[in-house]
Amino acid sequence: MTKTATVNYHVHKSYRQAFELDVGGVAGNLISPELVATSVVLTDNRATTSSVSFACDAVEIMPLETQVRDFAGDSWKPIYDAELKAMLQDMLGAREVVVFDHTVRVDDPEAIRKPARNVHSDYSKDGAEQRLVDLLGAETAAEWAQGHFAFVNVWRPLEHVINSAPLGFVRPSSVDPSDWILLDLIYSDRVGQIMGLAGNPKHEWIYQSKMTPDEVAVFNIYDNQGLASIAHSALDMVEDPNITTIRKSIESRTLVRF
Repeated sequence: MTKTATVNYHVHKSYRQAFELDVGGVAGNLISPELVATSVVLTDNRATTSSVSFACDAVEIMPLETQVRDFAGDSWKPIYDAELKAMLQDMLGAREVVVFDHTVRVDDPEAIRKPARNVHSDYSKDGAEQRLVDLLGAETAAEWAQGHFAFVNVWRPLEHVINSAPLGFVRPSSVDPSDWILLDLIYSDRVGQIMGLAGNPKHEWIYQSKMTPDEVAVFNIYDNQGLASIAHSALDMVEDPNITTIRKSIESRTLVRF
């Protein structure tokens, strides 16, 4: 059976667009540029004979158990960071991994961090290079930039199997370079840059049905030697209308040195 979902694409404009975050000092308060709701056809990674791979598609979905049972507070972070570092070193052959951010998202109107419902990738080239400096300092960043580095995200369901708002990805080979739109990300203390994606009927959408807390999606956000950045978004869809569990997830941002 063909599965469909609704996503929110960005729109080309004649001026630079922006997201404003935590507006007025209120955590989670967001002002968004114009988005267009669009129905898309999905390929379920579980049901295909040609599963996505990180090397070819900039995303891979794989089993990865964790010793962490409660993601509240901060005590879990050293354990989880060590697990992610070991996985990325083994999977990608990375010689150094810096885990620098975790975001727990809950699909609830009252949640501070909700699933991101716009088709995007987290960094532009300039945004990634600036984030490298922010994280490492100018001198160390310059050293890393002479070699091969990347920003890689790891996304995991929490507590329950994902029944609604799963994470979907656009196969990079189906994206035209002109589909990308540079967007500012305005915080109270800094300005970043991300890439939004405009709609294109050629886009091939991939997701994994009913992802469990023992599975992760590992996906590329920026690679200074050319691996494609993958557009992604929460998908507005429901697997089973009889299940009412709330979608919870954690995404972890990492900086990888090869």
